[in-house]
Amino acid sequence: MKLGVFTPLFAKLSLDDVLKRVQAAGLDAIEFGTGAFPGADHVDVDGLLASSERVREFRVRVEDHGLIISALSCHGNPLHPDRDVAQRDDATFRRTVSLAERLQVPVVITFSGCPGDSDTSRVPNWITSPWPPEMLRTLEWQWNEKAFPYWREATGFAREHGVRVALEPHPNFLVHNPETALRLRAEAGDHLGVNLDPSHLLWRGVDVPQAIRALGPAIFHFHAKDVALDRANIAVNGVIDAKSYRDIARRAWSFRSVGHGHDLLTWKQIMQALRVVGYDYVVSLEHEDALMSSDQGFQSAIETLKQALLRDPPDEPWWT
Repeated sequence: MKLGVFTPLFAKLSLDDVLKRVQAAGLDAIEFGTGAFPGADHVDVDGLLASSERVREFRVRVEDHGLIISALSCHGNPLHPDRDVAQRDDATFRRTVSLAERLQVPVVITFSGCPGDSDTSRVPNWITSPWPPEMLRTLEWQWNEKAFPYWREATGFAREHGVRVALEPHPNFLVHNPETALRLRAEAGDHLGVNLDPSHLLWRGVDVPQAIRALGPAIFHFHAKDVALDRANIAVNGVIDAKSYRDIARRAWSFRSVGHGHDLLTWKQIMQALRVVGYDYVVSLEHEDALMSSDQGFQSAIETLKQALLRDPPDEPWWT
């Protein structure tokens, strides 16, 4: 396995400064945002698409720092009921796929998206319960009329460009856990998989090593981000929490740097599960910790992950 980083935490730095920082930290890979929610602070997508020479120069700049590009990420909502938003995020996805092909990056990461409750909606509607009865009917409409047709075609587009699509299971989107990811993959084909981020599963009670086993070869990329549960707040109101991420004292859970929500043993068990299912690609550090500076969160996560990561392939079990 290789250790990398997702670059939005370095949004204020130039590309060259980011590359130097990542190289100095001893990492192997870098994941760039190319638009939608992550932004595109270090990648001029349209400029690169317009020039083969600029693509070559960009690749050389990254490689000269001893790094690979693990993925391009354009997390958006191509199923958004507002047609302008959906078309914008779909266009960003397709430009990202085209750029990934040119840069020889194997994976593009995004969200599955979430529609509204009808063709006249303006806001996405994430349904989490089958009752009252109209909820289940609406949920099936979202899958059958929106998600399946879109992702069958979009996955085909990516396949034609030699790129795999990794959807990040995330609350407020149709794909939010292993079951929903595998449901969509069964319809769209095996060029569609997941970017697994444990933080979005842990606060909902998911056993991440078991989730990894369930997903198996559908895991195309992995984000290393932690979450801390506030047991006192959960005891009163449960884990569903729409308060601002800034309101940490009253929230049920908050994103944390790796090792500050769950201990080293938990992260070792996660890495072990990844190896068992055959994942041998990049573990990409993502920082969204409101209690730490970006620098401290970055360094702290690296220290934990370097102890947990299974870098070298296993030896033959000579004792058997």
